[in-house]
Amino acid sequence: MTHRVLIVGLGMAGMASAIALKQKGWTPIIVEKSAERRTGGYFLGLHAAGKDAAEKLGILDKIHGRTPTQSQNWDILDDGSRIRVGGFADQVTQPTVLLRGDIEAGLWKGVEDQIEVRFGTRPTSIENVSDGVIVKLKHEVDGQVTESEEKFDLVVGADGLRSSVREMVFGPHEYFMHSLGAMICAYQLKDEITNFPQHDGIMICEENRALWVFPLADHTPTALFTYRTDDIDAQFKDDPVATLRKVFAGMDQMNIISEALGDLEQSKDYLFDSVHTVKMKKWSKGRVVLVGDAAWCLTLYSGMGATAGIKGGYELACALEKNDDIEAALKDWEKGMRPFINKQRLLVRLKSQFFVPSNPVASMLRRIVLRVGGRKLFNKNKAA
Repeated sequence: MTHRVLIVGLGMAGMASAIALKQKGWTPIIVEKSAERRTGGYFLGLHAAGKDAAEKLGILDKIHGRTPTQSQNWDILDDGSRIRVGGFADQVTQPTVLLRGDIEAGLWKGVEDQIEVRFGTRPTSIENVSDGVIVKLKHEVDGQVTESEEKFDLVVGADGLRSSVREMVFGPHEYFMHSLGAMICAYQLKDEITNFPQHDGIMICEENRALWVFPLADHTPTALFTYRTDDIDAQFKDDPVATLRKVFAGMDQMNIISEALGDLEQSKDYLFDSVHTVKMKKWSKGRVVLVGDAAWCLTLYSGMGATAGIKGGYELACALEKNDDIEAALKDWEKGMRPFINKQRLLVRLKSQFFVPSNPVASMLRRIVLRVGGRKLFNKNKAA
């Protein structure tokens, strides 16, 4: 008999889980609370473990990479002068640079017309029983609301940082979400920043506040504003642009901050949110399991969220294929994934200092590391 699995969330972890489970003989059904699939998105990197999983899912060649081949990255100093430094794509791990939407578009090609997707649908109740999971679903489309109850062999919560599945089955968000005392705003710029060539990256960093501009090969750059704060709740009381203007007042070398905020004012697709990690003692309970940010959110600072989500979904299906006992298989999967996630988690706070240093020492060390990387690139290009 074919096992039915309900996957909550049409993001990277959700689609990867669905494709992998279908490969292993399961019948996946994805529910997504939004009325349609999201597109676009902000800058991401896909590392080796994520590429390997995507290849095994059969969708790696469907993911459009945007790593620039001719790119320079600049650290902008207080007086407006610039120093060439190493950029995100210059890491020794050589991540593929792309947009969130590029990965999701590639995954969607493995889902569309092959796996059932119910838009405008969300779970309202999830109950573990002896031989499965009973889920109450609410479906809203064109103002019409219907409710249903279905039984599944497994439920996968892949619905992000503020997971409704986690809240219903494991407990309130505050049990698992841990603040880094920081905010991010990520979005696509309309054009290159004035006075900078195409494919150039920009970093303007002071203590507790920073702007990063990430270059892409065949697309306009994306921007990341990030800053530290002791009062997260207060950051949501005003319009994001107004909040950022206050935070970044007096920091506008070469008019870059103003130009970036001007683009944000006209953007309809942006992420403005607090930065939290998710820490849980167990990722499964009965036959309900969490994958991706819902289980372990590594934050945008880590650069490993997409990789971990895709890898997690693929490995979950492999574990279930090896063991007919679903609950035992979930434990095996977690045992295998934990070392990878724990390794990435150890680096999150260090990487956050790289993106937005919190003190003079961190700021100095960050610039030293970036400049050493920049000199190596300059010498490498000169030798070539």
